[in-house]
Amino acid sequence: MTPEDVTKALSDVELVPCAEMALMDARRLVDACLDADVPALVHREACAKPGCSPKFQVLVRPEDGPRVAALLHQRWADSIEREGLAPVGGAPVTEDGELPCPACGTAAPLVEGACSDCGLQLD
Repeated sequence: MTPEDVTKALSDVELVPCAEMALMDARRLVDACLDADVPALVHREACAKPGCSPKFQVLVRPEDGPRVAALLHQRWADSIEREGLAPVGGAPVTEDGELPCPACGTAAPLVEGACSDCGLQLD
């Protein structure tokens, strides 16, 4: 979706904020929305409080809210997997209660507090 498409799609329609964040994060979210064909734009929220840091809102049409929520959830899940904080491929706990290693996915007893396969220290 191009900026011209966004301007056309969002002209004369009600817009609602779906997220409030720092400018760079708001721009990244808008880029992700546009990649998913969800028209969105960044808006600076006016704050009358002294010393208030700048805040930016991502504005979308009300009907696009669920799509943006799904996009945010997927981005969060991807970051958790990328950082190795979730089981690889969403692997479940094994029958003997062993959790899979977040780095390699091996579900086996720890050896001196480390994964028996890749050696990641977990304990």
